[in-house]
Amino acid sequence: MIAAVVGAAAINWFEPEPSPRPDIPPRTGTTPTVPAPPVIPSIRVGKHPVGVAVSPDGLRVYVVNAPEDTVSVIDAGANVAVAPPIVVGRHPFGLAISPDARRVYVANRDAGTVSVIDASTKIRIVDIPVGDYPHNVAVSPDGRRAYIANANSDTVSVIDTGEDAVVGDAVPVGDFPFGVAVSPDGRRVYVTNRHADTVSVIDTGDNTVALIAVGGQPMLAAVSPDGRRVYVTNFKDNTVSVIETSSNKVTATIAVGNTPYGVAVSPDGRHVYVANANSDTVSVIDADG
Repeated sequence: MIAAVVGAAAINWFEPEPSPRPDIPPRTGTTPTVPAPPVIPSIRVGKHPVGVAVSPDGLRVYVVNAPEDTVSVIDAGANVAVAPPIVVGRHPFGLAISPDARRVYVANRDAGTVSVIDASTKIRIVDIPVGDYPHNVAVSPDGRRAYIANANSDTVSVIDTGEDAVVGDAVPVGDFPFGVAVSPDGRRVYVTNRHADTVSVIDTGDNTVALIAVGGQPMLAAVSPDGRRVYVTNFKDNTVSVIETSSNKVTATIAVGNTPYGVAVSPDGRHVYVANANSDTVSVIDADG
């Protein structure tokens, strides 16, 4: 696998630029010259937007405005925000959309809740209590479960989306769980533990947990469309860990830009895109290389 780097906007998320850890040998990448793509006019939303999600049907984009406790809704066809923004809980952070695009789930960091929005009416229908300091949320492919990483509780809450309620006890994971991603078959949930340098793998059948050591301060994770690999951004190491899901082992460590944060996989699984917060770049990994 090879990482290439293209220009992007700077985002200073958490802390000063770190030095890579010497104990993890990164794989080197290349830096091509890539022309900047055109940018359509900016769409005004609320203050300090920190999270964004596109509905599966491509019709709506939802944006979290953290200090305003709101979610803006953008009409993707017209590229305009639908007013007014939807009020949710205190300091919303991550959000996820159900596969049928009917519900939006918003993790409210300072409220310890998840707000559920009816996408058709744009109304918040319920706030569900979860753990302490929830950051990110992911919905299972069948839409029946939502998984929430509770950073200060070191747990993952599981929501029954049909009942709009937490089901069972929260699942214990590592120290300061932050990112969460679900496998395409819904059988595994991958949770990044920021303060433990690990990823917890939850078996959704019985809620047992396996642990995988990754790089320094793992932030977010993305699963390939075929479910064979998980890509984890390591904020302190300036790397991405590649996990083979069949063995739950890291099989590659790829050097990217400074303080990698967000990560996404293309629909065909051939490319992985990594947002590097403090180097003004996006790294593009050739997953087949």
